[in-house]
Amino acid sequence: MAVIDLNSDLGESFGPWPMGDDTSMLGIVTSANIACGFHAGDPAGILAVLREAARRGVSVGAHIGYRDLVGFGRRNMDPSSAELVGDTIYQIGALQGLAKAAGTAVRYVKPHGALYNTISNDIRQADDVIAGIKAVDPSLILMALAGAPIVERARAAGLTVVCEAFADRSYNADGTLVSRRLPGAVIHDAELVADRMLGMVSERRISAIDGTEIVIEAQSICIHGDTPSAVALARSLRDRLIENGVELKPFAGLIQVAANG
Repeated sequence: MAVIDLNSDLGESFGPWPMGDDTSMLGIVTSANIACGFHAGDPAGILAVLREAARRGVSVGAHIGYRDLVGFGRRNMDPSSAELVGDTIYQIGALQGLAKAAGTAVRYVKPHGALYNTISNDIRQADDVIAGIKAVDPSLILMALAGAPIVERARAAGLTVVCEAFADRSYNADGTLVSRRLPGAVIHDAELVADRMLGMVSERRISAIDGTEIVIEAQSICIHGDTPSAVALARSLRDRLIENGVELKPFAGLIQVAANG
Protein backbone atom coordinates (compact mmCIF):
# COMPACT_ATOMS: atom_id res chain seq x y z
CA MET A 1 0.00 0.00 0.00
CA ALA A 2 1.30 3.45 -0.91
CA VAL A 3 1.80 5.87 1.99
CA ILE A 4 1.88 9.66 1.72
CA ASP A 5 1.77 12.67 4.03
CA LEU A 6 -0.53 15.66 3.47
CA ASN A 7 0.72 19.04 4.70
CA SER A 8 -0.66 22.57 4.76
CA ASP A 9 0.55 26.04 5.76
CA LEU A 10 -1.40 27.12 8.84
CA GLY A 11 -1.29 29.64 11.69
CA GLU A 12 -1.10 32.54 9.24
CA SER A 13 -3.92 34.70 10.63
CA PHE A 14 -2.79 37.99 12.16
CA GLY A 15 -4.82 39.57 14.96
CA PRO A 16 -8.32 40.26 13.63
CA TRP A 17 -7.34 39.41 10.06
CA PRO A 18 -8.14 35.73 9.38
CA MET A 19 -6.21 33.64 6.87
CA GLY A 20 -7.70 30.29 5.91
CA ASP A 21 -9.75 27.78 7.91
CA ASP A 22 -7.12 26.16 10.12
CA THR A 23 -9.55 24.08 12.18
CA SER A 24 -11.06 22.41 9.11
CA MET A 25 -7.64 21.83 7.53
CA LEU A 26 -6.37 20.17 10.70
CA GLY A 27 -9.14 17.60 10.28
CA ILE A 28 -7.77 16.71 6.84
CA VAL A 29 -3.97 16.98 6.80
CA THR A 30 -1.42 14.85 8.65
CA SER A 31 1.27 17.56 9.00
CA ALA A 32 0.92 21.29 9.66
CA ASN A 33 3.51 23.92 8.71
CA ILE A 34 2.93 26.58 11.36
CA ALA A 35 3.86 30.22 10.72
CA CYS A 36 6.47 31.62 13.10
CA GLY A 37 5.53 35.31 13.06
CA PHE A 38 7.91 36.62 10.40
CA HIS A 39 5.78 36.29 7.27
CA ALA A 40 2.46 35.80 9.09
CA GLY A 41 0.88 34.77 12.39
CA ASP A 42 0.72 36.20 15.89
CA PRO A 43 1.64 34.35 19.11
CA ALA A 44 -1.90 33.87 20.44
CA GLY A 45 -3.19 32.60 17.10
CA ILE A 46 -0.19 30.34 16.56
CA LEU A 47 -0.65 28.85 20.04
CA ALA A 48 -4.32 28.12 19.34
CA VAL A 49 -3.46 26.31 16.12
CA LEU A 50 -0.73 24.32 17.87
CA ARG A 51 -3.19 23.23 20.57
CA GLU A 52 -5.66 22.05 17.95
CA ALA A 53 -2.91 20.22 16.08
CA ALA A 54 -1.90 18.49 19.31
CA ARG A 55 -5.50 17.53 20.01
CA ARG A 56 -5.88 15.99 16.57
CA GLY A 57 -2.49 14.26 16.50
CA VAL A 58 -1.23 16.30 13.54
CA SER A 59 2.56 16.55 13.19
CA VAL A 60 3.93 20.10 13.54
CA GLY A 61 6.67 21.89 11.58
CA ALA A 62 8.18 25.40 11.73
CA HIS A 63 7.16 27.40 8.65
CA ILE A 64 10.03 29.90 8.67
CA GLY A 65 10.24 32.82 6.27
CA TYR A 66 11.79 36.18 5.48
CA ARG A 67 10.94 39.11 7.78
CA ASP A 68 8.20 40.31 5.46
CA LEU A 69 4.75 40.69 7.04
CA VAL A 70 3.63 43.21 4.44
CA GLY A 71 4.58 40.97 1.51
CA PHE A 72 3.46 37.74 3.22
CA GLY A 73 7.00 36.43 2.79
CA ARG A 74 6.64 36.22 -0.98
CA ARG A 75 9.09 38.99 -1.91
CA ASN A 76 12.68 38.11 -2.77
CA MET A 77 15.19 39.27 -0.16
CA ASP A 78 18.95 39.08 0.30
CA PRO A 79 19.71 39.06 4.04
CA SER A 80 23.28 38.59 5.18
CA SER A 81 24.31 35.12 6.35
CA ALA A 82 24.40 36.33 9.95
CA GLU A 83 20.84 37.63 9.60
CA LEU A 84 19.46 34.53 7.90
CA VAL A 85 21.07 32.08 10.32
CA GLY A 86 19.83 34.16 13.25
CA ASP A 87 16.34 34.51 11.79
CA THR A 88 16.14 30.76 11.22
CA ILE A 89 17.17 29.99 14.80
CA TYR A 90 14.85 32.65 16.20
CA GLN A 91 11.75 31.41 14.37
CA ILE A 92 12.29 27.74 15.18
CA GLY A 93 12.96 28.59 18.81
CA ALA A 94 9.80 30.68 19.08
CA LEU A 95 7.65 27.90 17.68
CA GLN A 96 9.33 25.32 19.91
CA GLY A 97 8.35 27.35 22.97
CA LEU A 98 4.75 27.72 21.85
CA ALA A 99 4.58 24.06 20.84
CA LYS A 100 5.77 22.94 24.27
CA ALA A 101 3.08 25.08 25.89
CA ALA A 102 0.52 23.45 23.56
CA GLY A 103 1.59 19.92 24.46
CA THR A 104 3.29 19.09 21.19
CA ALA A 105 6.75 19.44 19.61
CA VAL A 106 8.29 20.79 16.42
CA ARG A 107 9.34 17.82 14.24
CA TYR A 108 10.48 19.52 11.06
CA VAL A 109 11.19 22.81 9.27
CA LYS A 110 9.61 23.97 6.02
CA PRO A 111 10.71 27.36 4.65
CA HIS A 112 7.95 29.58 3.27
CA GLY A 113 7.35 31.46 0.06
CA ALA A 114 10.27 33.39 -1.41
CA LEU A 115 12.72 31.85 1.09
CA TYR A 116 11.60 28.35 0.05
CA ASN A 117 12.07 29.11 -3.63
CA THR A 118 15.37 30.95 -3.15
CA ILE A 119 17.11 28.26 -1.11
CA SER A 120 16.03 25.60 -3.55
CA ASN A 121 18.86 26.83 -5.79
CA ASP A 122 20.80 29.58 -3.96
CA ILE A 123 23.75 27.82 -2.30
CA ARG A 124 24.63 30.59 0.15
CA GLN A 125 21.13 31.09 1.53
CA ALA A 126 20.53 27.33 1.54
CA ASP A 127 23.64 26.80 3.65
CA ASP A 128 22.51 29.55 6.04
CA VAL A 129 19.14 27.90 6.64
CA ILE A 130 20.79 24.48 7.02
CA ALA A 131 23.24 25.95 9.54
CA GLY A 132 20.40 27.56 11.49
CA ILE A 133 18.44 24.31 11.69
CA LYS A 134 21.49 22.34 12.80
CA ALA A 135 22.32 24.94 15.46
CA VAL A 136 18.89 24.46 17.04
CA ASP A 137 18.44 20.70 16.62
CA PRO A 138 20.14 18.57 13.93
CA SER A 139 17.41 15.95 14.30
CA LEU A 140 14.83 18.33 12.82
CA ILE A 141 13.71 17.23 9.35
CA LEU A 142 13.92 19.69 6.45
CA MET A 143 11.01 19.70 4.02
CA ALA A 144 12.11 20.82 0.55
CA LEU A 145 11.02 20.91 -3.08
CA ALA A 146 11.43 17.52 -4.73
CA GLY A 147 14.34 17.51 -7.17
CA ALA A 148 15.84 20.81 -5.97
CA PRO A 149 19.64 21.05 -5.37
CA ILE A 150 19.09 21.86 -1.68
CA VAL A 151 17.85 18.30 -1.09
CA GLU A 152 21.25 16.65 -1.58
CA ARG A 153 23.08 19.62 -0.07
CA ALA A 154 21.11 19.34 3.17
CA ARG A 155 21.55 15.57 3.28
CA ALA A 156 25.30 15.97 2.78
CA ALA A 157 25.29 18.35 5.77
CA GLY A 158 23.66 15.68 7.91
CA LEU A 159 19.99 16.69 7.86
CA THR A 160 17.15 14.30 7.11
CA VAL A 161 15.19 15.69 4.15
CA VAL A 162 11.63 14.98 3.07
CA CYS A 163 10.65 15.98 -0.45
CA GLU A 164 7.25 17.41 -1.24
CA ALA A 165 5.01 17.93 -4.23
CA PHE A 166 2.49 20.76 -4.54
CA ALA A 167 -1.10 19.74 -5.18
CA ASP A 168 -2.43 23.17 -6.12
CA ARG A 169 0.58 24.66 -7.92
CA SER A 170 1.69 24.27 -11.55
CA TYR A 171 5.19 23.11 -12.41
CA ASN A 172 7.67 24.25 -15.03
CA ALA A 173 9.34 21.60 -17.18
CA ASP A 174 12.50 21.82 -15.02
CA GLY A 175 10.60 20.87 -11.87
CA THR A 176 10.39 24.39 -10.42
CA LEU A 177 7.09 26.01 -9.52
CA VAL A 178 5.43 28.41 -11.94
CA SER A 179 5.67 31.97 -10.62
CA ARG A 180 2.50 33.17 -8.91
CA ARG A 181 2.70 36.24 -11.16
CA LEU A 182 1.85 34.08 -14.18
CA PRO A 183 -1.58 32.78 -15.20
CA GLY A 184 -2.28 29.18 -14.26
CA ALA A 185 0.25 29.14 -11.41
CA VAL A 186 -2.39 28.14 -8.86
CA ILE A 187 -4.79 25.27 -9.61
CA HIS A 188 -8.34 25.67 -8.27
CA ASP A 189 -10.05 22.65 -9.87
CA ALA A 190 -10.53 20.01 -7.13
CA GLU A 191 -10.88 17.12 -9.59
CA LEU A 192 -7.72 18.13 -11.43
CA VAL A 193 -5.79 18.46 -8.17
CA ALA A 194 -6.90 14.99 -7.05
CA ASP A 195 -6.10 13.43 -10.44
CA ARG A 196 -2.62 14.97 -10.56
CA MET A 197 -1.66 13.90 -7.06
CA LEU A 198 -3.01 10.37 -7.42
CA GLY A 199 -0.86 10.07 -10.54
CA MET A 200 2.12 11.44 -8.65
CA VAL A 201 1.72 8.95 -5.81
CA SER A 202 1.15 5.94 -8.07
CA GLU A 203 3.52 6.75 -10.95
CA ARG A 204 5.90 9.43 -9.56
CA ARG A 205 5.04 11.65 -12.51
CA ILE A 206 3.20 14.90 -13.04
CA SER A 207 2.40 17.07 -16.06
CA ALA A 208 4.19 20.43 -16.22
CA ILE A 209 2.34 23.52 -17.42
CA ASP A 210 3.65 22.96 -20.97
CA GLY A 211 2.51 19.32 -20.98
CA THR A 212 5.94 17.84 -20.29
CA GLU A 213 5.88 14.78 -18.03
CA ILE A 214 8.31 15.25 -15.13
CA VAL A 215 9.40 12.83 -12.41
CA ILE A 216 8.52 13.81 -8.83
CA GLU A 217 9.81 11.73 -5.92
CA ALA A 218 7.89 13.04 -2.93
CA GLN A 219 6.94 11.78 0.51
CA SER A 220 4.53 14.63 1.25
CA ILE A 221 1.93 16.63 -0.65
CA CYS A 222 1.31 20.30 0.14
CA ILE A 223 -2.00 22.02 -0.32
CA HIS A 224 -2.03 25.71 0.59
CA GLY A 225 -4.42 26.80 3.31
CA ASP A 226 -4.74 30.45 2.24
CA THR A 227 -6.87 30.02 -0.90
CA PRO A 228 -10.70 30.29 -0.79
CA SER A 229 -11.17 26.72 -1.99
CA ALA A 230 -8.41 25.21 0.18
CA VAL A 231 -10.60 23.06 2.43
CA ALA A 232 -12.66 21.66 -0.45
CA LEU A 233 -9.51 20.91 -2.45
CA ALA A 234 -7.83 19.23 0.50
CA ARG A 235 -10.88 17.14 1.37
CA SER A 236 -11.34 16.05 -2.25
CA LEU A 237 -7.68 15.08 -2.49
CA ARG A 238 -7.74 13.17 0.79
CA ASP A 239 -10.89 11.27 -0.21
CA ARG A 240 -9.50 10.37 -3.64
CA LEU A 241 -6.24 9.06 -2.21
CA ILE A 242 -7.97 6.95 0.44
CA GLU A 243 -10.47 5.58 -2.08
CA ASN A 244 -7.54 4.37 -4.17
CA GLY A 245 -5.81 2.58 -1.31
CA VAL A 246 -3.29 5.27 -0.36
CA GLU A 247 -2.60 5.48 3.37
CA LEU A 248 -2.14 8.93 4.90
CA LYS A 249 0.43 9.26 7.69
CA PRO A 250 2.71 12.03 9.03
CA PHE A 251 6.15 11.61 7.43
CA ALA A 252 7.89 12.60 10.68
CA GLY A 253 6.44 9.58 12.46
CA LEU A 254 7.33 7.24 9.60
CA ILE A 255 10.95 8.42 9.56
CA GLN A 256 11.25 8.05 13.33
CA VAL A 257 9.87 4.49 13.17
CA ALA A 258 12.28 3.60 10.34
CA ALA A 259 15.22 5.06 12.25
CA ASN A 260 14.34 3.02 15.33
CA GLY A 261 13.86 0.06 13.07
